[in-house]
Amino acid sequence: MTTDLNSDSLQRHPASDVSDAILAWFDQHGRKNLPWQHPKTAYRVWLSEVMLQQTQVATVIPYFERFIERFPDVQSLAQAEVDEVLHLWTGLGYYARARNLHKCAQVVCEQHQGKFPVTVDELAALPGIGRSTAGAVLSISQNRYAPILDGNVKRFLARLHCVPGWPGSTSVQKVLWTLAEHYTPRERCADYTQAVMDLGATLCTRRNPLCDECPLYTWCAARVTASQHSFPASKPKKERPVRHANLYLLTHQGRILLEQRPPTGLWGGLWSLPDQESVAFFCTLSERSGRDDEQGVLYQTLTHQFSHFTLQAKIFHKEISLPDQVAEKNWCWYHPEQPEEIGLPGPIHKLLHKMSSSLL
Repeated sequence: MTTDLNSDSLQRHPASDVSDAILAWFDQHGRKNLPWQHPKTAYRVWLSEVMLQQTQVATVIPYFERFIERFPDVQSLAQAEVDEVLHLWTGLGYYARARNLHKCAQVVCEQHQGKFPVTVDELAALPGIGRSTAGAVLSISQNRYAPILDGNVKRFLARLHCVPGWPGSTSVQKVLWTLAEHYTPRERCADYTQAVMDLGATLCTRRNPLCDECPLYTWCAARVTASQHSFPASKPKKERPVRHANLYLLTHQGRILLEQRPPTGLWGGLWSLPDQESVAFFCTLSERSGRDDEQGVLYQTLTHQFSHFTLQAKIFHKEISLPDQVAEKNWCWYHPEQPEEIGLPGPIHKLLHKMSSSLL
């Protein structure tokens, strides 16, 4: 059963048959004891949904628990320094999510009296919240009819109807949203939303789906045609460019000089090793800069894959001599054994905490 993307008419199964089957499966096999499910407040659901974007549940749970312990409500998050938020986010990646999380909390407190809006459109207008996340927050916390279309739901709907094309394209998303709206029931909205996320995460997986255990076994067009791995289609591949950079380990009396990056761009707002332009400024102040050792000694190379490019950085080590107090507010001294609570990119955090003691 192939969906015609050029037609407004879709061959859909009876909505109640599909949703009832999914809910019956959820009652037996669904995940009901995740940390953000007790209690199901808008704040806790929102926080979990942002963390779960492009990240698995098992990875998110300890981060969520640390966040909730430090920021039990939206007011405490809004009042926090962004550095502390980024520090608790270190290791989760996609740091724009953390910056938007902080901005969103501030907007909720400043413009909505500390309460999350109760319509999809109002929620989706907040920083870092799209239509699907807004739907998840409303349906799970308020038990309201609000369809979602996260990666798990896209996958099972694309297979259910053999929807061709990459789900990130506008035309395919339109079809999938139509299907999501059709199958989402008007009752048990919270359970259904959790159920479809669980279905995609545990049964209708990207590789080796467990079709024999799926409640949609009877209706799934991809299973009938043995084409599960053809749906959804992969994103059209583009050659991933390589960016080259020089980064510097500037050490002094057991500490490492870090620079806070600009709020946008690569590792925006995080503390990292200074680049070539920045290091020139400090080497002019250092009594031990030495013209013969301007570049420093090559310590190691770092390769890190981002979603749109590959970073290849050479890490140079240089011992410098500077006053304890760094004049610039976007610089700080960092000691791996007594770390500051600041946000660090995952690769830089790993590098600093695995450095040879001979360098410090």
